[in-house]
Amino acid sequence: MSSTKLVTAVSAIGVTSVAVVALVTAPFAHAQSAGDGESSGRNASARAQAHAPPSARATNLQPTKPQSAYLPGTKCRAFPASNVWHADISKLPVSGRSRAWLVNSGATGRRLHPDFGPSYGEQTVPYGIPITVVRTKKPAAKVSFDYFDESDHVLYPLSRSTKIEGGWNADGDRHAIVVNATTCMLYETWDTHLTPSGWHAGSGAVWSLKSNKLRPAGWTSADAAGLPILPGLLRFDEVKAGRVDHAIRFTVPTSQRSALWPARHQAGSTSSTAYPPMGARFRIKKGFSIKGYSAYARTILKAMKRTGMVVADNGSGWFFQGTQDARWPSGLIDELKTIPASSFEAVDLRKLKVSANSAKARR
Repeated sequence: MSSTKLVTAVSAIGVTSVAVVALVTAPFAHAQSAGDGESSGRNASARAQAHAPPSARATNLQPTKPQSAYLPGTKCRAFPASNVWHADISKLPVSGRSRAWLVNSGATGRRLHPDFGPSYGEQTVPYGIPITVVRTKKPAAKVSFDYFDESDHVLYPLSRSTKIEGGWNADGDRHAIVVNATTCMLYETWDTHLTPSGWHAGSGAVWSLKSNKLRPAGWTSADAAGLPILPGLLRFDEVKAGRVDHAIRFTVPTSQRSALWPARHQAGSTSSTAYPPMGARFRIKKGFSIKGYSAYARTILKAMKRTGMVVADNGSGWFFQGTQDARWPSGLIDELKTIPASSFEAVDLRKLKVSANSAKARR
């Protein structure tokens, strides 16, 4: 992720926070107003819905009754049921930018790549991003950050028991994802190191798993899109149980300098709207057949149709992420590598947005 974070380095050389926000919101507004492919009738309907009294809109919100499984080892869920991570996008309109985004993300001729599973000795732990569960009322670790202005300055529950992506001696992104089972708080850091002078990371972000609140506009997180990583990770426990109820995080080689709700931060290298922005949501097309796949693979494919995948960072094209877990079967990983990226389409999420600063979603 280090290369994707370079776009925010401007803040370190004197650009004000207002300028950073403007960099993000200006192309965001353009992307919202042009090329999403909705007819004037649907736009009028959306405007009428947006100005309807709250009581008239309430029935259109996502379900509030908890539906997802607890995170393993906790009584915490990965954000409320009303959160856009859990939203059913299977019936949303296709984005007017879908074809261009597919072409420019390298989907043509490419297949999905599960960025998790057995590492076959390439590293000391399986591939994937690990989750560490702790139980403490008072996190004790002070962390210094490269991206000081956009990190959350609280104490983090980091220790020598914290799992680091790739292992403690790894290169790469070195994400640390920690869930405090006592408070249901989520702590995420990127480029995480324990140095002789204490803990240091590229950036750090904290969320309440009970809240839909988003980060400040223009702020990064441990991910380039300014989103939490944990809710976008495919977990073996949910696949085994037969139900994945959230979007899955994935990466594209090049993104535009823009962020679509609920993403808060851009990490693009082009102003062209022909490239997907951070936060772009994709789903497998309705006509894609899942017959012939294993039960585990069908569970994942159903999720890719219902809740889809979200662009969360720049990186290898169409790599999607899951947890570090020795139980991932190599046969399943091989199956997932056969799914064509061209079987996806981008969707228009605007119908779901309740507020720019909340991840709560309408149906």
